[in-house]
Amino acid sequence: MQSRYLRCAGRELHLTDWGAPDGEVVVAWHGLARTGRDMDPLAQHLSARFRVICPDTLGRGLSQWSPRPEAEYCLDFYAELAESLLDQLGVERCHWVGTSMGGAIGLVAADGRLRHRIQRLVLNDIGPELEPAALRRIRDYAGAPPAFATLTELEAYFRQVYAPYGWLSDAQWRSLTETSVRRLPDGRVTPHYDPAMVMQFVHHPDDYARWPAWDRLSLPVLVLRGADSDLLTPAVFDAMRNRGPRAVGVTIEGCGHAPALNTPEQFGIVERFLLAA
Repeated sequence: MQSRYLRCAGRELHLTDWGAPDGEVVVAWHGLARTGRDMDPLAQHLSARFRVICPDTLGRGLSQWSPRPEAEYCLDFYAELAESLLDQLGVERCHWVGTSMGGAIGLVAADGRLRHRIQRLVLNDIGPELEPAALRRIRDYAGAPPAFATLTELEAYFRQVYAPYGWLSDAQWRSLTETSVRRLPDGRVTPHYDPAMVMQFVHHPDDYARWPAWDRLSLPVLVLRGADSDLLTPAVFDAMRNRGPRAVGVTIEGCGHAPALNTPEQFGIVERFLLAA
């Protein structure tokens, strides 16, 4: 794995780059308040067959924070960043695996800037219509990130708020914490993202309402749904399998929003879809 930085649409993005440079490319994009390092387990597994690119979204992880949060923290600008990222990497075609917000970016890009460049799309517990109560829950905790005196306390918080991810080993919980922490001026630690990224829900309130885009898609799509997800409802999940690209749908037991993509079973589901003829 290589850690890299590129200037995309005038903003510096951090990414990790896995596998052979000349391999078939998979872009693996993380969720709303997370970082690209969440994709480490999947990227490590897929790197035996693919080149895997895992960006930190603008305002998350080691990427730059936006100087124009009200305008740039939105799906359309994230898709613009993705296009610039692939252009600079010399990637003409790719597959896309996106968890939550990362999947929504992939949907928007596949309908627009990266139409015909994204060959297969995997949406991890995200769809073109989201449950409003769950969206408010995520917005509320992400918009006011807590701070703790120790990393151990932050890990305990992550274990609680991300319990719907399903099973993670102790080592994976520790890695999740260590790869998404920043220290505040007063010495406390907090999640590594710009709290202003929730301006997306204020200035772009319908950003995740994307049925018209969904219905225009014609590429193969796999939708994963955590069995206990409160964000992607069973009704929307069923509709995604019966309209637009008529996605393949798989329910992941023991998870809510969103499956962590960190187990051999989940690796296999994603890999088989990406390798399908």
